[in-house]
Amino acid sequence: MGEVEVGGVGTGGVRVGAARRVARRWVAREGAALPGFAGAFLTGSALWAPAGTLLGPASDVDVMVVLDAAEPPVKPGKFRYDGVLLEVSYLPAARLGSAEDVLRDHHLAGAFHLPGVLADPTGRLEALHRTVSGEFAAPRWVRARTAAVLDLIRRTLDQVEPAAERQGSAVRPEAVNAWLFGTGITAHVPLVAALRNPTVRSRYAATRELLAGHGLPHHHERLLELLGCAELGADRVERHLGVLERAFDAAERVTAASYPFASDVSASGRPVSIGGSRDLIARGLHREAVFWLVATYARCLTKLSLAGADGSPYEDGFRDLLADLGADTPARRHRRAEEVRAALPWLRGLAEELTVRHAR
Repeated sequence: MGEVEVGGVGTGGVRVGAARRVARRWVAREGAALPGFAGAFLTGSALWAPAGTLLGPASDVDVMVVLDAAEPPVKPGKFRYDGVLLEVSYLPAARLGSAEDVLRDHHLAGAFHLPGVLADPTGRLEALHRTVSGEFAAPRWVRARTAAVLDLIRRTLDQVEPAAERQGSAVRPEAVNAWLFGTGITAHVPLVAALRNPTVRSRYAATRELLAGHGLPHHHERLLELLGCAELGADRVERHLGVLERAFDAAERVTAASYPFASDVSASGRPVSIGGSRDLIARGLHREAVFWLVATYARCLTKLSLAGADGSPYEDGFRDLLADLGADTPARRHRRAEEVRAALPWLRGLAEELTVRHAR
């Protein structure tokens, strides 16, 4: 059934173009009233996708609001507006820098190379778009961005706790995140080199598609090996999702206003955090779902802790998931982090191969 647009949403779903218009309305009505408002632009899949594409139930529309403030408030995160799931984040105006600074940043360059400016009271955002769109695919900037991603991997892995640190009886999600995201950023390297969207939740699925299309599926397998899920079966991943959902239910009921990712663990965030993982598993991409399972589980436990709630009933499930990835103790995470470090020359070579292919 086709869709008839009503407030941006149709009977058969919402098209990306309609969802972008909803985002623009929110910016005009709500975002522009924020103290220090200096503009807004789209990021993420709703920017990169063609306007006629249906926005899936596990997709939101990412809106970045630029604020002239050194320390922006906690981001609103995910919420429904005119029937569309928006995710609103704040960016200090000083963070944008020059066009050259933006061209070196894989997330900002990806946002400004397409026409996604929603509001621009000073004209600065449109000026950045004009420059970045013309230079985005230039090999020197592609290489600069992939080098920056490789450096980000190193810096994130530097935060992994020492191998000798005692684990104690409690699970510490923050001690897991440096390993998880330091490893997960490896999937962004080929995406950035191939001028693709460095998506967050579905990064491994996007990389799988990219590398298969280039006849390089073995490189994707190595990425999964670095995460520890290359041999994980669908039944096991489904079991972990079921356990995660119980932790999600508990965390959804509590309030942690100071937590930037609180909305990811809420009724609004459920279609993305839980439904998105279930969709990947149903499509046979259970291994590619693992990254977001771990990230979401860590966020559930963090939200429970910040709310003063007891997360201990859900810690064993988190340990089991990490154990399947060989990352359930500081020593094992440290060893896995070193494996990622050792793979950086291979990643650099893969990035160069993809850069050369897309420069032809």
